[in-house]
Amino acid sequence: MSDAPSDRHIVGMATRRRVLGDAHVNRAEAAKTAFDAPFQSLITEAAWGHVWSRDTISLRERSILTIALLAGLGNDHELAMHIRATANTGASRDDVLEALLHVAIYAGVPRANHAIKIAKDTFAEMEARNA
Repeated sequence: MSDAPSDRHIVGMATRRRVLGDAHVNRAEAAKTAFDAPFQSLITEAAWGHVWSRDTISLRERSILTIALLAGLGNDHELAMHIRATANTGASRDDVLEALLHVAIYAGVPRANHAIKIAKDTFAEMEARNA
């Protein structure tokens, strides 16, 4: 059995870096242990190498879908991460707001309200970093 990464892993890591940025992925890789290495491999290959790497819709569209799903499910930590990723995917603040308006109708106002607060805080952090 080879320790070389699979083609799916290589593609997934490239997409993951493109969307989340090298700094984020480098931190995640540095924090990886023997315990969570199988999970990290799974998300790199399945989420990033298979789903995010498909060419049927754009990274912008995937970003908007992901933000809506994360907000609707209340996955706040992942939500902030994907809002930061909009700097790399081409999703605009207006796109994020539209996604969260849909969340309000289809997943509930409290979820959307909290997600809007996270989005505002995250965009403010991004602005401060770029100032």
